[in-house]
Order: sequence, then structure tokens, then C-alpha cells
Amino acid sequence: MPEQQRRDRGGAATRARILEAAEQVVRERGLARATTKEIARAAGCSEAALYKHYKDKSDLVLAMITSRPGGLRQHLTDLPAQAGKQTLEQTLTRLAECAVDYFSHAMPLGNALFAEPDLLEQYRRRMIELGVGPRRPMRMFATFLRKEQAAGRVSESADPEAVAAFLLGACFYRSFLDTLLGEGAEETPEFIHDTVRALLPVLEPRSAPDPRPKAA
Repeated sequence: MPEQQRRDRGGAATRARILEAAEQVVRERGLARATTKEIARAAGCSEAALYKHYKDKSDLVLAMITSRPGGLRQHLTDLPAQAGKQTLEQTLTRLAECAVDYFSHAMPLGNALFAEPDLLEQYRRRMIELGVGPRRPMRMFATFLRKEQAAGRVSESADPEAVAAFLLGACFYRSFLDTLLGEGAEETPEFIHDTVRALLPVLEPRSAPDPRPKAA
């Protein structure tokens, strides 16, 4: 194996180990008390090594929220290539499942950010710098819907941005309730089913009127 490839793999492994340690420390001590020194110690590396991979604590928090393997971000990245391969109901259902899972994972950490104004401001600046943030998933989903519109599988009268906000916003709210009230995940499949079914009449193309005159 080439030396550069070995270094890249080693770096990826270190980043993953630091993220895993960060999640563990945050769970045990809370975000406010989780220092980079403690996270580095839990990851088995020096604090200097941690800063080789993450710019600061806000960069580490951003990675904790967005870098879950196989999550919503990856699903949305792959979504345009899936256009036309499944029914609209199947596509929206899978997207909603990924969204609820992602928001449920990110919600506790995101909520903790609001208790630390300085870290929250650093986090906002880092999102802008990297071109990421909560609006990006809606834009990516809206892009998929416009592609489906162009193929005639989604009604031209549907507003892609509004539909994206409706579905992802509903998933966010569901995750918020689960986090706040401790409700069981067993209700989530029914919620997703009902939400998707409510959207389908808005998205399904209307049948073209029959141009032939009706018999008298």
C-alpha cells in the first residue's frame, strides 16, 4: 500500500476515534464541561493531535452532528441518482426515516449549544465557512423534487422548497417531541406514514384532461 494511502487511512481512523471519544465525554459530562483535553485523553491522543484534525471545539461539535456514517447527509447526496427508481411514496418514506434518525441523534447536542453563546457563535461561523447548515438538506431535497418535476413524476404546481420544508420540518418536530417528552420510537413509523400520505396528493401529477369532446 502506498505511504500516502496509509497516512490517509491512519488520519481517518484517528478522526473517527476522536469523534467517538467526544460523543462519550459529552454524554458523561455534558457539552459545557467536555474539554478538548479530556476528549483527547479519552481518544488516546494528545490535545495537539486533536487540533491537527479539528480546528477548535466548534469544529468538533459540527463533525459530531454532521458526520454520522450513512446518515441524512449521505442519503441526500445520493438522492438525485435515485430519481425515478422507486415510487414517490417509497422515496419520501426512506428520506423521512433518515431525517428522524439524524435529528434524534443531533438534537441533544444541538440543544446544548444554545446554553453556550460563545461556542454557538463559533459554530455558526464554522457552518458559514464550510457552506453547511440546516438549510442545505432542504435545498438538496428541493433539487431532487425539481428533477422529478422535469421528468413529469411530480406535479408542476408543487413548490419544491415548501414541500422540503414541510417534510423535514415535520421530522424535526417529531424528533423534538421524542427528545423533550421521552416518547417511544415505536410511534415513529406511523408518524412517517401519515406525513408522507398527507404530501402525496400535493405531489402527484394531475391527469391531463381528455381533449376529445364528450358525446352529447
